[in-house]
Amino acid sequence: MNSIKKTAALVLVFSVAISIPFHAWSQKKTGFKVLKDHKIGSSGGWDYIFVDGAAKRVYVSHGNQVNVLSTTTGDSVGVITNTQGVHGVAVATEFGKGYTSNGRANTVSVFDLKTFKVLAEIPVGQNPDAIFYDDFSKKIITCNGRSKDATFVDPVTGKVVATVPLGDKPETAVSDGKGKIFVNGEGTSTIIVINAKTYKEVARYKIDGGSSPSGLDIDRKTNRLFTGCGDSKTMVVMDAANGKTIGTFPIGNTDGLVFDPVLKLAYASNGEGTISVVRELSADKFEFVENIVTEPSARTIGIDLTTHHLFLPAAKTEPNAGGGRPRQIPGTFHVIEVGK
Repeated sequence: MNSIKKTAALVLVFSVAISIPFHAWSQKKTGFKVLKDHKIGSSGGWDYIFVDGAAKRVYVSHGNQVNVLSTTTGDSVGVITNTQGVHGVAVATEFGKGYTSNGRANTVSVFDLKTFKVLAEIPVGQNPDAIFYDDFSKKIITCNGRSKDATFVDPVTGKVVATVPLGDKPETAVSDGKGKIFVNGEGTSTIIVINAKTYKEVARYKIDGGSSPSGLDIDRKTNRLFTGCGDSKTMVVMDAANGKTIGTFPIGNTDGLVFDPVLKLAYASNGEGTISVVRELSADKFEFVENIVTEPSARTIGIDLTTHHLFLPAAKTEPNAGGGRPRQIPGTFHVIEVGK
């Protein structure tokens, strides 16, 4: 090819490349799929799952216990027992302690991270549901569904330091790492903002574009909240500074949501058997990527931020003769691992 033709060909290729919208280039699929299936022998209802990537552990809450699995092998490394109606698990590594929210007992169990032995049981609000450790205030925070409040526990003293009334059933809560706690209010479809120093409510944002929020996570760098709304089947992206909706995306009947700050991907786990993925292109630009196939009932989700793998508890179910939620088939409870 002579130099003139070669130059013309290069110009043509370049022209075609720049004519393709950025949106088309950026909409790359995750390449994620189900990699492994980790069996758990015991049965029981389940809720949140928590992954401690640094310690290579997965905490699976179900029934009245928490099974602890290795993220490397999937093998059981321990069991935390007598956690009545357990919903979630939080870990405060710097204090060497973990915490479970026990919905039926209205307590938080404190356990040793090395031995998994329960060290204490702390009374909190009624029906503690979601629980997490706020690295800013150095407090354990529970969302109490029946008493409609949030409890702050000091890991050093093991005492409740504050109870914040919310006036709504709280679902998940997250921290911006700078002194603000954001709580999903399920009944009124709002996000309630709490000052982590004063333990006072400082703002309340109405969720525009979603109803019945459950899963919640945050990109601390861009100050964007990702809320999974089950009734409306939408993921709402919100500016955490003022509650302004940045975008809404169709998802499924979700109950859990996590955000990967490295891959800039938000994942909503849907009970229909999918994970809906939304990518953050910039603080004000987001796009729907895909629905990753999992299996029906896999409605909550945890993320390993070291491997970027996702973990979802699930079980085979059958219709309930009395109506309501389907019944779990005994012996089918397991954890799905999703990744590349």
